[in-house]
Amino acid sequence: MFLVTGATGNVGAEVVAALAAAGAPVRALVRRPDVPLPDGVEAAVGDLTSPAGLTDALKGVEGVFLMSGYEDMSGMLRDAGVRRIVLLSGGSAALEDLDNAVSRYMTLSERAVRESGLDWTFLRPRAFMSNALRWLPQLRSGDTVRVQFPDVPVACIDPADIAAVAALALAGGHEGRVHELTGPVAMRPVEQVSVLGSVLGRELEFVGLSNDETRAELEAGMPREYVDAFWNFYVDGTLDEATVHPTVREVTGRPARTFAEWAEAHAGAFR
Repeated sequence: MFLVTGATGNVGAEVVAALAAAGAPVRALVRRPDVPLPDGVEAAVGDLTSPAGLTDALKGVEGVFLMSGYEDMSGMLRDAGVRRIVLLSGGSAALEDLDNAVSRYMTLSERAVRESGLDWTFLRPRAFMSNALRWLPQLRSGDTVRVQFPDVPVACIDPADIAAVAALALAGGHEGRVHELTGPVAMRPVEQVSVLGSVLGRELEFVGLSNDETRAELEAGMPREYVDAFWNFYVDGTLDEATVHPTVREVTGRPARTFAEWAEAHAGAFR
């Protein structure tokens, strides 16, 4: 049995689907019992912020797809008899910058899993292609897309590709490995908007925000420490998300999906 945490998120939902499609026994950790899940998938109601309530969810579980940010989970998983953890981390874990809020929680999560004594695999994806969904409110009101950090190229990745690697890692054979995960090419936001416009059949206007405009938007929507973290990554340039890694092909035997393929598959969400 495999337990998938974050089972309704961008990546977790894809991990559930990938395991179910492979015929693996899957239990999805959800906060509500009425969440729709693929046929054959068990629902386990629980919350990683309340680990004491996860006893039933962990019964008979061999491997866990675990979200970062819950450093106290590893010991509990070991005590519950779990053998393997596949941790969703990120590229900034390699920085080990404990003064950066994002790098800190990923770094500490990886350290806790390493020290647990369990078999582990770390997944370090770069930005998700699904982040383009943040432009939905703008696209519903017009054809102008205002974008933060317009000059930063990112080899963004389809969450389904992260899930494909995760499903194979959960089955075993990837113990002690750190998988750097990217899409096939680094793209600037203007290129993503152009692709999206072609897929949707719309003439989209791209507007890159200045640093001041970007900072104002970020501070209106998240705590200051996370604003500073992303500023450190994308303005100070401490995080490399442009380098392309061949890991998806090496692990799955097929190339990583392009942004155009992701946009085609999710075009309905933008209409």
